[in-house]
Amino acid sequence: MRVLVVTNMYPTPSNPAGGVFIELQVRSLRKLGVEVEVLHFDRRSRGPRAYWRLGRELTRAVERTQPALVHIAYGGVLAEVATRAVRDRPLLVQYWGSDLLGSRAEPPLRRFTIHVGVLASRRAALRASGVIVVSENLRASLPNGAANGNIWVLASGIDLDRFQPLDQDECRSRLGWTSGSKHVLFPASPRRAEKRYPLARAAVEQLRAKGYQVELHALDGVTHTDVPTWMNASDVVLLTSTHEGSPNVVKEALACNVPVVAVDVGDVSQRLAGVQGCYVAAATAEDLAEKLALVLSKGERVDGRAALAEISLERTAHKLLDIYRAILG
Repeated sequence: MRVLVVTNMYPTPSNPAGGVFIELQVRSLRKLGVEVEVLHFDRRSRGPRAYWRLGRELTRAVERTQPALVHIAYGGVLAEVATRAVRDRPLLVQYWGSDLLGSRAEPPLRRFTIHVGVLASRRAALRASGVIVVSENLRASLPNGAANGNIWVLASGIDLDRFQPLDQDECRSRLGWTSGSKHVLFPASPRRAEKRYPLARAAVEQLRAKGYQVELHALDGVTHTDVPTWMNASDVVLLTSTHEGSPNVVKEALACNVPVVAVDVGDVSQRLAGVQGCYVAAATAEDLAEKLALVLSKGERVDGRAALAEISLERTAHKLLDIYRAILG
């Protein structure tokens, strides 16, 4: 089977962490024998210019590769243009979060731009042969009649070989972290408004006011290869986003058996259910600090890996291949 993957998120030399989850998905499909061609429109470095000839370039790529199916791995303008340009073979659109949910945390102009992308996502879903969403809350955001009901919920897979428990002291030494402090990991760039770094910082400040010697670290500019070191060096991972689809950082932390405190977004409650030592908190500094204190006072790892077998890269790739086959009939 030959598949053309079209995306605006994929690792590049200037942004090696961008779209790593899509690269891993492609790599795992290739291991199953699927011939995958990737067409990357680099929205990050080229801006809107990346889409100027999207339809023409996509049409040429389809003619050149002759795929059985076109897999559009992100929504927004990319998905709308792609579903208009390709009309002679099945189209699968995969949504990840903001492309269907928008963002309430951005400044007005940026929020409007994202909203335009959400409308484009909804129009693309109506033209698609099939739709994948990474969590149930995204399914509810699809328009009635999307993909004629051919909708699947499939969380992105986790590389359990890369993300596994490591010695905490060794990881801290490698990063130069203070050995006598507690360490909280904020798993995003503070510049991303929807991740709400000020809320995470306020929660940590409350811990300090209670006498905890605690440091807050932001996972910013860290290569995907180094993320397991940061995870394992931490006492707890703190997620404070306004919205999510199926946040990989939560699953990656669990794969390392690192406790997680998170607000109730995306599929977080589902992932943390039954994992002792992890907590879902209200989006307030007070409740987040309270849940963080519960984790830090125990100072224990959790049994998170046991809950992730179904979303390993290998199993997710097999499920995705089954979706391809279903769309192709």
